[in-house]
Formats: sequence, C-alpha cells, structure tokens
Amino acid sequence: MQFDPQETDQKSIYKLLTGAVIPRPIGWISSISPQGIRNLAPFSFFNAVGDDPPHVVFSTVRTNDTNKDTLNNVLATREFVVNMATEHNVAQMNATSAIVAPEVDEFELAGLTALPSVKVKPARVAESPIHLECELVHHYTLDGHQHGGATLLVGKIVMFHIDESVWLDDFKINMETYRPVARLAGANYAKLGEIFSIKRPLQ
Repeated sequence: MQFDPQETDQKSIYKLLTGAVIPRPIGWISSISPQGIRNLAPFSFFNAVGDDPPHVVFSTVRTNDTNKDTLNNVLATREFVVNMATEHNVAQMNATSAIVAPEVDEFELAGLTALPSVKVKPARVAESPIHLECELVHHYTLDGHQHGGATLLVGKIVMFHIDESVWLDDFKINMETYRPVARLAGANYAKLGEIFSIKRPLQ
C-alpha cells in the first residue's frame, strides 16, 4: 500500500509514522520558565545526533499553532536537561505527559525529586540514572504544516551525569541495570529484549 502525505489526513500520518519508526528512545526533558517555574515532559521524537561535540535533538508538536511549555521555556532560556526514562521511572514519566497549566510543576505532580544541575538552570530528575545538561544551539519549525507543525530543537551536551548503578569501566553503560524503555505506537512501550551483535566490516 502507498500513502501520499499530501493526500492523507494528519491523524493517519501520525499513526503510520509512530507505528513504523520504532522503537524510539524517550527524551524526558526538564526546563524552567523565565519566572522560575519547573517543567518536565517526555518526547519520543528524540535522539543523539553527534559526538564531536555531543549533541541531541528533540521535537515538540505545536497543536493548534500553540507552543508547549517546554518549547516556550527552552526558546526563552536556551537550556534544558534530558533525563533518560527507564523501567523504574516509566510510570512517573508517563504522569508528566499530562496536559496541565504552565504554572504546574511536573516534578511535584509526579512525586519526583529535583536535583540541581551544574552548568544549566533546569533541574535534573533524581529518579533517572542518566542526565544530559544541554544548551540550545539551533531550532527550526517545520514548513508547510496544516495544524501547527512541529519545532525541532538541537542541544549541545555540556555535562553528563551517569549514576554509578549503570556505570561500567571504560565509559560504558550497563544495559542490565540501566533498563531503558522505548516508545512504540499508541500507549505501547518496549523494554530491551534479545540482544545480538554484528561486527562491522573491516576497513
């Protein structure tokens, strides 16, 4: 079957995209407003995009041409923290996806512990084993949208925080103790399943 995005409604496109591009890592983004109000929300349109220097990217939809609090905060302060979602905190992560008023602190809403960051103002989630402090370096709102579109944000990682519980020698992450979760379609998530290795061809 074939589907032309120009001839397909947005809801159906969303289903196709989020069902086909799986699994997706979850960027649990903490930010802070210029008034000092903390915000925390998960984004599955998220990934790492480079290591020299290290950068991550995430995007946030603009339903009905309205910015989410995360987007407003990051554009205003140019800072955010990525807190990685795991099996241990997935329920609290999901709780922070609720649509609430800008003055609501999602850390308090989900019963989470806020930790101070080192180089940026947004707080870190103590219940997450990995945090990436980031400074915004670029943002771009997608052209040609019909219902508000999405804005893509690129952040430079200025500080890594790795809990000893998921740390291995030689700067490696212990997947057995890390236990990350990934986003699928609808209300579905995935854990790490069977893992296999394939060595790259010799150069």
